[in-house]
This record gives sequence, structure tokens and C-alpha cells, in this order.
Amino acid sequence: MPEIREFSTVQTIAVMAIPLVFAIVLHEVAHGYMAYRRGDDTAKVLGRLSLNPIVHIDPFGTILLPLVFFFSTGMLFAMAKPVPVDFSRLHRPKEDMVWVAAAGPGTNLLLAILSAIGIRIIAMAFPDTNEYLEYMNRSLIPAHASPVMFPVIGMFYYSVVINVVLMIINLIPIPPADGGRIVVGLLPYRAAISYSKIEPFGIALLMILILFNPFGITHRVLGPMISYAVNLLI
Repeated sequence: MPEIREFSTVQTIAVMAIPLVFAIVLHEVAHGYMAYRRGDDTAKVLGRLSLNPIVHIDPFGTILLPLVFFFSTGMLFAMAKPVPVDFSRLHRPKEDMVWVAAAGPGTNLLLAILSAIGIRIIAMAFPDTNEYLEYMNRSLIPAHASPVMFPVIGMFYYSVVINVVLMIINLIPIPPADGGRIVVGLLPYRAAISYSKIEPFGIALLMILILFNPFGITHRVLGPMISYAVNLLI
């Protein structure tokens, strides 16, 4: 039986880091680009439609949060600095808010699908792909693993996982998460005003939900949704 070893922390971060950077940068650029298409050029003027990761770094969301999340859950999760959007400059502020908010998780869905397609293309030429995915799913490395193909397949695998996680977490209907903004945009005006008052406490609520799992919500709801979506794609 071939020797099997567990991923080291460095190896885990190595295969997750690039997919994570692409996922959070393109998520924010998508928000800014959609806002630009809908009438607000704030992100464009401030240079936030750039694919340069440096302009999107946020000390909390891009540096501190990933460290806390990794050492508490074993996964990497991060947020880039939110792209500024002046909703008053949108053509139809309330309706366009929905499109701007949906652009981020929509981009993550697209990246997850493209990554899954990439895995299938690799599998057509590299017969050990499915075996590698089984090991990857358990954070294990077989001794016979290719030093090139194993990390490449790992990056595609984690790109699917990370983008699915980002999509689902961002769709939680608590503003300022994208799901919350979508709800605000869809509600009647007076209800939307009332619901938007949650936003000042939204980040704290989301962190409690993700990190402390009150009432088992993360394991009973978010976890199965993420697992279902990943299994559907891979």
C-alpha cells in the first residue's frame, strides 16, 4: 500500500492561496464593473477595477480573517476591501443594487464552474485525476503523487471549493453581505429601509455565524449546501 501523508500547513496554504486571491479579487471587480455599467464610475475612477491584488487588500478581511478562519476551521476564507459604490449614481438605485450585489457571487459561481470544467479537461489526459481528487478531499498526499499535477489539480479543486464557499456565504441575507443587499433591493421601499438598518451590525452577525456556529446553523445549513454544490460540480 503506498505511503500516504497529510497536507502540511504550508502545502495547504500553497494550493489554496492562488485560487483564493483570484476568487476575492474578481468578486470585488465584478461589483465595481456592474456598478460602472449601471451608471456609477466610482470604482473605475479610484482604480478598483484593476486585477492587481494589492489595490484590493484589506487588513482585516484579507490578512487577519484568513488566519483566524484557517486555524479555527482548516480552510481559507477571506474578503477583499469592498469596492466603493455610490448607489445614488446608479440609473435606478434600488433595482440596480440587486445587479451590483449579485455580480460578486455570480462571478464566484462562474469561477467554480470553469474550475470544474478545468478538472474534467485534465482528467481526459491524466488518468490519476479522480484518484488525486479523493486524496485532496481528505487533505492527504499519496507518495506516488506527481509533484506537478497534484498541486495543479489541487488548485482547481480548491478553486471550486473556495468559490462555492464565497458564493454561499456572500448570499447570506444579512446586509452588508451581498445576499442582504439583494434582499434590500427586492423588498418594498419601507420594508427595505427597515431591513437595511441591520447593516451596522451585519459584519459582527456574520462573523458570529461563521466562526461560532450558533444553533448549529453552519453545520446544518451552510455546510450541507456547500457540500452539495461542490459534489454537483466535481
